[in-house]
Amino acid sequence: MSGREGAGPAGEEGGAKASGEDHPGDAAPVVLDGMGGDHGPAETVAGAVLAWRRYGVPVILAGRAGELRGELARHGAAGEIGVAHAPDVVPMTERGSGAVTGAGSSLAVGCELVRRGTGGAFVSAGSTGAVVSCAVRSLGRAPGVLRPALAVALPTATGGATVLVDAGATSDPTPEMVAQFAVLGATYAEVVLGVAAPVVGLLSIGSEPGKGNRLARRAAELLPGLPYRFHGNIEGHDVLAGTVDVVVTDGFTGNVVLKNVEGTVRAALAQVAAAGIAVPERLAEVARRYDPSTHGGAALLGLNGTVVVAHGSSRAATVARACAVAHDLARGRMATRVQPHLTP
Repeated sequence: MSGREGAGPAGEEGGAKASGEDHPGDAAPVVLDGMGGDHGPAETVAGAVLAWRRYGVPVILAGRAGELRGELARHGAAGEIGVAHAPDVVPMTERGSGAVTGAGSSLAVGCELVRRGTGGAFVSAGSTGAVVSCAVRSLGRAPGVLRPALAVALPTATGGATVLVDAGATSDPTPEMVAQFAVLGATYAEVVLGVAAPVVGLLSIGSEPGKGNRLARRAAELLPGLPYRFHGNIEGHDVLAGTVDVVVTDGFTGNVVLKNVEGTVRAALAQVAAAGIAVPERLAEVARRYDPSTHGGAALLGLNGTVVVAHGSSRAATVARACAVAHDLARGRMATRVQPHLTP
């Protein structure tokens, strides 16, 4: 679906419409942090335009209105993308606590639009810690959720995908939190990947029962009681093998795994290309499958609302995919579908 001049959710907070009325039956527009990420408005605005024109996803940009409108004008998209003014910017170096103190930041304004129902989902390429803190403060955790978790779908050797959760939201969870991460990840696999009966594996240092640190051993005792099939422990080499549909771990380990996968794939493909032992087009296709622009970002699960965190270095294509993922999650009612499996 392509956008047309004037066809999108044009408007701004307190101005013309920004409610997605042009898309009856769809979720409300995705609210995008226009100031987030390493490349700021130049890439986020381009991503918003691409999200609308390529994927048909209506977007509202939150940020400094003058800068955002200037970028929209460069793309000839002033009538296609809404703008909600937010005078302040949370720096990429902010780890979390400072993100909840300023009501005028693009993070706070964006989350507030989602909380009020003006937006159906929120997307940011800003500091992960800041996004998590602001989203939890604004939207709140879903009933029964102890801590939120980031989920990302990684392509596997079998041609499918495995959900890695937690990919960086909660570094030091309790075993009970890890068990909930498994529920969140399995629900994500159902909603986003269409897996009918997700199988969960616990990342550890050995596949045998009893292996791992205290956190892993205690989590392994809780996971069999979940409403999903528990495969047992898996090791690092199983993550991309397609052994399970969901890989569950703590946020510290999960983030290391995610970055290691991205770096290893790039290094391996570069060496294969240098050796000239593979068709360049095929290498490009493999690289595309593992590129962040393909999966868009990580979904922040366990909140009273839909939030997707894109990579800080995201360019326009990645931002656009993140908006498409967020839109799909909102339409799939991810936030409510997980609820029956949680105990308040």
